[in-house]
Parts: sequence; structure tokens; C-alpha cells
Amino acid sequence: MTRGAWKKSSYSGGGEGNACVEVALDHPHIAVRDSKAPARATLTFPLPAFTAFLAALKAPAPAGE
Repeated sequence: MTRGAWKKSSYSGGGEGNACVEVALDHPHIAVRDSKAPARATLTFPLPAFTAFLAALKAPAPAGE
């Protein structure tokens, strides 16, 4: 499916860490899958779109929200 190795989020929680997503570099895309069901569907995003998505997640919320 992807050329890169799958990596689990560092925020995956305790136990076996199955409550998160995994990502892999599939240049020029990023592949994302559910760590609880890795054999199921994989989503791919262009690297610039995924980078912008992560930046938006890290940005502080606007005042009043």
C-alpha cells in the first residue's frame, strides 16, 4: 500500500495504543489509517494539504471560541 513505514501517534494512549491513527510517507502523499483496523481503507493526502491541516490543528483557537 505505501512505501514508508507506518508510525503511530505519540498521543495514542495507554495499553497497546490502539486508539489513534497511523501515518506513513508515500511520497508525494501522506497515507493515514485507523490503528484499530489497519487492513481497512487508507486515506491519502497531498503532502502540502496534510502539512496545512497539521498547522491548523496546532494553531491557537481564535478568542471567544
